[in-house]
Amino acid sequence: MKKVAVIMGSDSDLPVLKGAFEQLKKLSIPFEAHVYSAHRTPAEAAAFAASARESGFGVLIAAAGKAAHLAG
Repeated sequence: MKKVAVIMGSDSDLPVLKGAFEQLKKLSIPFEAHVYSAHRTPAEAAAFAASARESGFGVLIAAAGKAAHLAG
């Protein structure tokens, strides 16, 4: 099964995504959470997205607690 990557702009977004993590666990969907800032680490965010498929990810979810600049 392909993995899901949940990407957020800041670790302060973790509480907002808690429900999503719980649902993924409940459905036995493998996932990883990553923090990449669209403002502070744009190159790292782009590199992660570019290599996601070869790293075994089938879905990328970009989420934010407030402003959603990461998702574009």
